[in-house]
Amino acid sequence: MKRNILLLLAFIFTVAMRGDKPAYKLFTQKGKSTDYGQLVKAASKADVVLFGELHNNPISHWLQYELTSSLYAAKNNKLVLGAEMFEADNAMVLDEYLAGKITERNFEAEARLWPNYKTDYKPLITFARDSGLRFIATNIPRRYASLVHRQGFEGLETLSDEARQFIAPLPIAYDPELPGYKQMLEMMGGASGHVNENLPRAQAVKDATMAYFILKNLKPGETFLHFQGTYHSDNFEGISWYLRQSAPDLKIITISSCEQTSLDTLATENKNKADFILVIPESMTKTH
Repeated sequence: MKRNILLLLAFIFTVAMRGDKPAYKLFTQKGKSTDYGQLVKAASKADVVLFGELHNNPISHWLQYELTSSLYAAKNNKLVLGAEMFEADNAMVLDEYLAGKITERNFEAEARLWPNYKTDYKPLITFARDSGLRFIATNIPRRYASLVHRQGFEGLETLSDEARQFIAPLPIAYDPELPGYKQMLEMMGGASGHVNENLPRAQAVKDATMAYFILKNLKPGETFLHFQGTYHSDNFEGISWYLRQSAPDLKIITISSCEQTSLDTLATENKNKADFILVIPESMTKTH
């Protein structure tokens, strides 16, 4: 009788689980199901964690906040944050805000914030401010990425020394055969002109600059948790590739975000994108 009751309870539990609507699921690089605790454990042992997000996905942003909070507790404050969404020439105004030297109103008026800042990135900035954490503006100013898009890396050589302090040191290393950069050209219909050929170069200078400022601001014993669009770190390329060029022994953990119709298994095309793959239902609402 007791055995039958246990079987009945197990059946009810299974049926109930099938009827659940999970908001996300985590997988390993090879597609094995894993959980948030394993992510935190791995991330806390890393020098750099690259969290690739879907910019308009609320689950990506929520899990970024949760991981920040968990690492803050696990690392005894030895945590530094940074993001693609803040450009290097805005570092001073960001630092002044975090230090309480300027008001939130001044910060939000003077920094070039993304349109979804208040819903998606402000919670991270607020956490850093309230916890006394550094938050690094890592990205190249968009005007200089645009310059590369128009003129190639050669355009950067025309900039002043003052301007170059916001960019990774020149010359920028670049491997056009990296699959991510080649795919960018394919998505644009092939290299049909100079501008198209420069599109992946503009992406590369962003990746190189973000890697540069991560390394510049990483102290021994700390974990640098960096937020960027998932394309900047998928397939262990982008920022990760540049980090390894300068620091091959660096322990890096990458997280990729993707959407699927089903969360039961990891789709073949999403395997091997990162150490951890965050899978979110395609029906998930968007933040903008």
